[in-house]
Amino acid sequence: MKTVVDYLIVGSGLTGAVIARVLFDAGREVLVLERRNHVGGNVHDHVHPSGIPIHTYGPHYFRTNSEKLWEFANRFAKFYPYEAIVKTFVDGKYENWPIKQSYLVDTVGIDWKPEYTGNAPQNFEEACLSMMPRVIYEKFVKGYTEKQWGVPAKTLSPRLARRFEVRNNNDPRLKTEKFQGLPEHGYTYWMQNMLKNIPIMLNVDFLTQRSLFTPKKLLVFTGPIDEFFDFDLGRLLYRGQKREHTYIPNKNYAQPCGQINNPDPHYGPHIRTLEWKHMMLPEFANSISGTVLTRETPYTPNNPNNYEYPFPDQRNRRLYRRYRDRAEALSNLLICGRLGEYRYYDMDQAIARAFVLAQQILKNT
Repeated sequence: MKTVVDYLIVGSGLTGAVIARVLFDAGREVLVLERRNHVGGNVHDHVHPSGIPIHTYGPHYFRTNSEKLWEFANRFAKFYPYEAIVKTFVDGKYENWPIKQSYLVDTVGIDWKPEYTGNAPQNFEEACLSMMPRVIYEKFVKGYTEKQWGVPAKTLSPRLARRFEVRNNNDPRLKTEKFQGLPEHGYTYWMQNMLKNIPIMLNVDFLTQRSLFTPKKLLVFTGPIDEFFDFDLGRLLYRGQKREHTYIPNKNYAQPCGQINNPDPHYGPHIRTLEWKHMMLPEFANSISGTVLTRETPYTPNNPNNYEYPFPDQRNRRLYRRYRDRAEALSNLLICGRLGEYRYYDMDQAIARAFVLAQQILKNT
């Protein structure tokens, strides 16, 4: 039997959920389809048998400078303060990331200068060397990046380096946004509340059942754009993480902070190790015996369910553009989100982008 609805939203991750929420609150008829057995896409967590909550698809640190976005986030769950601290294992020691000014001064002196001083950097390595000395790049960035993407750093887009910074202070926090935190009852609870009362169908793969659903006004697709077109121009490249969880029963904490980066390939193929108890409220963490560590090792998935990171190089960007041109030529279709727009969004960026798209939908349909 065919289902007819004004707005059909495929994917219940952050982009799809926010658009659905805005449309639903505006009185529009909405149906959300999700091919997984849970809502929220990668914004999901589960509880280890020890009682420790684990972010199923890697750590999600919510942060924003926008009071509007912070109020929206707290509408669906109370957030407790959490400012991520990340350290990098370098030369047998745990060093802060981003690196502290004191480490820079001790390593290269107070009058250091970037190595690359040419015109606009043409690749990721040049972009990094325009911000930092080579020794810092080699120790902290190059190995991590090449493990993450599986290719030489010189082949990656210079845009990727925009996520890095070299500080002129000793602030130990990963990021410095005004509002930072985690939802008290976890991300699954948060996403369920965001979608509360909105019609949702789980375990439905729209792409294999397109004939069963008809959107009268708009189809919003938040999955991989190349999969929407059956990969007929070729496959875009994505990376994912294989996650190995280890419970240590005889230690309350095994790491100095929640995330340890591992840039040196001699210490294994994984790029980071996460200890979830650091991300819990202390009163709950201290009541649990033992700790859970998660190692993340990058790989190239073939299953679109495992896509996490769009690949940052020119070849894939050109292929994406061809798919995007096709999508924009079709009426009553919006392909969006990290996989649909083939770009990395932080959580606050994804919400802000979804707000903009939802307002355009309300205005134009």
